Amino acid sequence: MTELLHGLDPIVGTAPRVLILGNMPSVMSLSSGQYYGNPRNAFWRITGTLFGFSADAPYPERVAALCAHHVAVWDVLRSCRRVGSLDSAVERDSMVPNAFDVFFTEHPTVERVLFNGAAAEANYRRLVGALLLPSVRVPSSSPAQTMRYENKLAAWREALDG
Repeated sequence: MTELLHGLDPIVGTAPRVLILGNMPSVMSLSSGQYYGNPRNAFWRITGTLFGFSADAPYPERVAALCAHHVAVWDVLRSCRRVGSLDSAVERDSMVPNAFDVFFTEHPTVERVLFNGAAAEANYRRLVGALLLPSVRVPSSSPAQTMRYENKLAAWREALDG
């Protein structure tokens, strides 16, 4: 049987206004205990460009920069079974969502949600239900999403400016 994987705690500071939701951390992210730990993932490059910090800064500095801009980061799935890192490899019947009712109660300042890719949005809607906040799906920052970086950046910029 495939090993049960457990996600990471959210990145959340004081009074977050935006919640960026991925699906489930990659193998590299889980092993390092850091969100978007695959150096080929564009997440830190995109957010660094948009919020004015270095994508190469130490992880605690990148986290602090997101929190300073009132951005929280989490994943839809609390746990699942998956071989490798692809969202398509997640065993559908093993998915357990995070406790969003608790999160949104504890962080009532969240105004909108950005889904980092189609799997995050689809699994949220299937496992959690309707979202009572404005939301938008942005192109996945994953290297598996082969869109040009400039196009990803433009889509993320538009979503965050929205």
